[in-house]
Amino acid sequence: MSTARTNFSDPRGNNNAMQAMAPELQANRGPKRPGALVISLDFELHWGVRDSAPLDGNERARLLSARRIVPRMLDEFSVHATWATVGLLFAQSRTEAEAFMPTRRPKYRDNRLDPYQETLGAGEADDPFHFAPSLIAEIASRPGQEIACHSFSHYYAMEPGQAAEEFEADLNSAVAIATQSGHDLRSYVFPRNEVNPEYLSILKRLGIQAYRGTEPTTIKEARSFNKQQRPHRRLGRLLDSYVDLCGPQTGPWPQDETLISVAASRYLRPYSPVLQPFETLRHARIEQAMKHAAEQGEVFHLWWHPEDFSYHCDENLVFLRAVLMTFDSYRARHGMVSVGMAEVNSLVQSTQPVCIS
Repeated sequence: MSTARTNFSDPRGNNNAMQAMAPELQANRGPKRPGALVISLDFELHWGVRDSAPLDGNERARLLSARRIVPRMLDEFSVHATWATVGLLFAQSRTEAEAFMPTRRPKYRDNRLDPYQETLGAGEADDPFHFAPSLIAEIASRPGQEIACHSFSHYYAMEPGQAAEEFEADLNSAVAIATQSGHDLRSYVFPRNEVNPEYLSILKRLGIQAYRGTEPTTIKEARSFNKQQRPHRRLGRLLDSYVDLCGPQTGPWPQDETLISVAASRYLRPYSPVLQPFETLRHARIEQAMKHAAEQGEVFHLWWHPEDFSYHCDENLVFLRAVLMTFDSYRARHGMVSVGMAEVNSLVQSTQPVCIS
């Protein structure tokens, strides 16, 4: 795979295929829609694994590496992306984090899931594992990058011991702390993909316009985390990254709704030295799905965690670069476009051309 850097932005500063097609993207209108690449990243730092990974020396090194990889990804790739960010990462200090914590909190049956027993430092300077306002600002300053919601506390919407009232309180806190930081949250990603359909009306009521639905296959459907981790499902997800078990998993453009599902298509599994001989298969599996989306006018939604690139950073960036070069070829041949999750909603509702830089 080539390591040469590629600029994936349109040379005139516009995603012209999308701009031209915007009036036709409403449901059941016009010619075939362009294929689209949607990228979403679950930005969590220690909040995403605090129940399973103690903040020891190894975990601190992993998270510091993750923080370094974020600017490198932003520097390398000029495509649109949605960064689903845990609300507590917005806080400038422990005092601010505590001020925004909801009074109504989940009482998970598994006490390890309770995020409010986590020990916090004074702020980002001495605790870069739980606070990240400078990184969020860096992401937001780049063209085409959407700051989105990954709950306030890495909330588990399908775990026993929580209910709709606690979910709504958590989302209120997430919206409030993001607003305080100057960010308008329009997209939501359920932590650990625990998409609870009973909570969708709450998302809509609090101004969320798009959420990431689960991949349309049984081995990847929404369940509690323990059920997701059962061996046959884990094996199925691993194999599907290299061989075609579940098809392309692309989807049609959503219908015009107040709240839409931008369903996931594929998790970008990180590089593994053990599986290095199969890297060509991993790339081919993604290329197959992207080609299908480009030719059929569908949406290919690729997602991962920035923290996934903490180990083998260079190898992961090389692979990602190859994926985006594949996208660039389909953009040139088929007019495929790059959009964030909220942009998908805006475009399917729009009756006017939309400029995407």
